[in-house]
Amino acid sequence: MIDSIILAPYYWTLKLRHHMYNNGQKKSFKAEVPTICVGNVTVGGTGKTPHSEMIIRTLQGMPEIKGKNIALLSRGYKRKSRGFQQVVSGDDFKLAGDEPLQIKNKFPEITVAVDNSRVEGCNFLCHPEKVQSEKKARKCIYKDFKPADIIILDDAFQHRALRPDLSIVLIDYSRPVYKDHLMPLGHLRDLPERVSAADIVIISKCPAYLENSEKCKWAESIHLKDYDTESCSGTTTGGRKQHLFFSTITYDSPVSIFPEGDQRYAYSGKAIVFSGIANDTPLVRHLSDTYKIINHLTFGDHHAFSNADIAKINSASKAMPTAIVATTEKDSQRLKGNKNIPESLKTKLFQVPVKAVFLSENEKSIFENLLSSLLREYRFAHVRKPHE
Repeated sequence: MIDSIILAPYYWTLKLRHHMYNNGQKKSFKAEVPTICVGNVTVGGTGKTPHSEMIIRTLQGMPEIKGKNIALLSRGYKRKSRGFQQVVSGDDFKLAGDEPLQIKNKFPEITVAVDNSRVEGCNFLCHPEKVQSEKKARKCIYKDFKPADIIILDDAFQHRALRPDLSIVLIDYSRPVYKDHLMPLGHLRDLPERVSAADIVIISKCPAYLENSEKCKWAESIHLKDYDTESCSGTTTGGRKQHLFFSTITYDSPVSIFPEGDQRYAYSGKAIVFSGIANDTPLVRHLSDTYKIINHLTFGDHHAFSNADIAKINSASKAMPTAIVATTEKDSQRLKGNKNIPESLKTKLFQVPVKAVFLSENEKSIFENLLSSLLREYRFAHVRKPHE
């Protein structure tokens, strides 16, 4: 591998780190409740948030989870706050991070929290009373929540200190990991061989249909042997059973970001599109089916829109006054608290809701059974009652 030569310090640091965890030289811990990790080995753009939302929807529809408390724990990338924070609906993205805030706004009934330490974050989610007393949570603003019965770990595959019960790795269909390189030569932030450590691999952002032969080629590319498209499983080089699924992204109709939104703009034949995400190509491609894209503005991933940015977007809107101004759900979280957006622009600003779905009902069913097996294994017998 060329990375081991050109990027030797980075490559061998990763090798040593994983070796120490794999051999017990560095300790890892398990949470008291079932944990599901959603992560990747690349930098952004694989669809972690839509897949976390898909897992939440799946869990909420399962009888095993009835009456139980679902929690999601994230790092809260680019947030300005420190330590453990509970995320509340309508919060400022600077406090929570845009992705956790998006999930909380869509699923207000679950607990969403951010903490750089997944071990400490899980501990606080399982024992809310500790938030009131421990110094590590002294800066937590919203301290009232119920104990978690199951925790989804967003972007925690590299957080080896916490050992999840079920690990899911996402790979972008357009960016095969074994053809990529470590940063800065490529998009990899971890070794591609780490994919074999996951329980489940999901090839995300696929076309709506794939032949079984292409699915088998994907299995070969991640070194998954004897892959069976019916059971969606194969064997890793280390002899472990691993499931491989394929998902795609679907979009709903544009939704107003602000109460002032005028729904008539959604029926315009023209669109101005802007985004601050890692890859907005699928969004632009989707909108192109309905609208003529007049202007396309791109910003950096997780970009905090400045007054100058808003002025630029507003100027583009004024140049085409009948066009809808469309962006992503994630970007909308960074706009809602902005007090400098002109009222005229608010009427035209729309977000495009996105969902991750499996390519087949068979894949969906097997995935649901894997979650059910995890919950049955725990049976929640050791989970204490709220405030016990």
